[in-house]
Amino acid sequence: MRISQLEGRRVALWGWGREGRAAYHALRGRLPEQALTLFCSADEAASADALGDGLLSVETDASAGRLSAFEVVVKSPGVSPYRPEAMVAARAGTAFIGGTALWFGERAGEGEVARGVACVTGTKGKSTTTALMAHLLRAGGVRTALAGNIGLPLLELLDDDADAWAIELSSYQTGDVAAGGVRPDVAVVTNIFPEHLDWHGSEDRYVEDKLALVTRARPRIVVLNAADPRLATLGAALDPGTEVCWYGRDDGWHLRGDVLHRGDTALFDTRDVPLPGRHNRGNLCAALAAIEALGHDAAALAPAARAFRPLPHRLQVLGERGGTTWVNDSISTTPHATLAALDVYRGRRVALLVGGHDRGLDWSDFASRMRSHAPAAVVSMGRNGPRIHELLAPLAGDGGFVLREAPDLAGAIEQARAALAAGTRPATGDVILLSPGAPSFGPYRDYVERGRDFARLGGFDPDAIAAIPGLGIASSSPD
Repeated sequence: MRISQLEGRRVALWGWGREGRAAYHALRGRLPEQALTLFCSADEAASADALGDGLLSVETDASAGRLSAFEVVVKSPGVSPYRPEAMVAARAGTAFIGGTALWFGERAGEGEVARGVACVTGTKGKSTTTALMAHLLRAGGVRTALAGNIGLPLLELLDDDADAWAIELSSYQTGDVAAGGVRPDVAVVTNIFPEHLDWHGSEDRYVEDKLALVTRARPRIVVLNAADPRLATLGAALDPGTEVCWYGRDDGWHLRGDVLHRGDTALFDTRDVPLPGRHNRGNLCAALAAIEALGHDAAALAPAARAFRPLPHRLQVLGERGGTTWVNDSISTTPHATLAALDVYRGRRVALLVGGHDRGLDWSDFASRMRSHAPAAVVSMGRNGPRIHELLAPLAGDGGFVLREAPDLAGAIEQARAALAAGTRPATGDVILLSPGAPSFGPYRDYVERGRDFARLGGFDPDAIAAIPGLGIASSSPD
């Protein structure tokens, strides 16, 4: 859908975060005389009113009746279309789209391929993969945009252009690509694990929505992780006319031990690439496969990965305090991600902080792994902390691991320090690892705010750890 198609229609915006504000400015820039209604919280209404836009009506009651009064509602990604009021309005004829759909609608004609546009999704690894793509392409002098769910709404770059677009999409946004009516050049899916079940309503719907980037958006080339069982099944079921590039298997980009390979050709040892954990270096394979699918010489660009600046809140080493290493993995919002983080620090004495907002994910696999791969201590916290603690209680003690609980992050850090102090310090040093396996909602606005608070509580500067390098459009990587 193009923005011009909204002219003269009954249009509302739903949400006033950064994505909502980007949608407002995009619509107002293209349709200066268009009447708009904004649905937002009471706290946000004052900032919207301060715009002084006489054609913008601000309301705080996004009821089914009010939403049904509009032909099109441009919603922010955090607003689920499966909310009861949205579903009622949709049945009454209201179309719900996101800013991603509007951006794609401006890129090319209906059904055409948006050349140079690569979209990356997946439960984990999508941000690192997207940022790696931008970094490597820029290392080759390609004018590249880094945007999307990674921290810069696409609509903020509506009037800009680039030779390549590295776009991260969450499961909240993947369906919008198809809604935009334009096909991405390349679509990458890193993996699929249950997440965001409160937004999607069920695991099946989450998987369906996540894979909409492939099944409904009809990209020119699909890049899939051969090690993921769901994606292996998906790749086999795709239309024969769909070109699929696999990474993580011997005929494509993959790791053999720590050595990066393209097919049988060995390129270099990846241990000096600043990506903690072998699973993280697998994202390099995804990025290189996508770059190759875009038509660039990925093998020539690959060595530039050594100069990549890791993203914040993703196994981010903050530093040491008293011989203890503090690691911020606040982006971890699934038990699977927490297990991957623990693997990175296997062999060291770790106090793990887990728990947060409870959206009903199953922690039984995590508990099973604790039978043989437990850290020195586990401290549960947050809304689902008691549920995690109850699940782990039968496994703790008797030479296993120390299990403690706390109501919040500050208390969890105190408990982690106490648990480590009670043991004998190993030669390699201790680790306090925040890898909660759950969202931050409630005490924090998002995982970024939670990570910043972890840094502050550990005695580190929150402002020094939070910036995502390279957002926007550039022809070279940031120093």
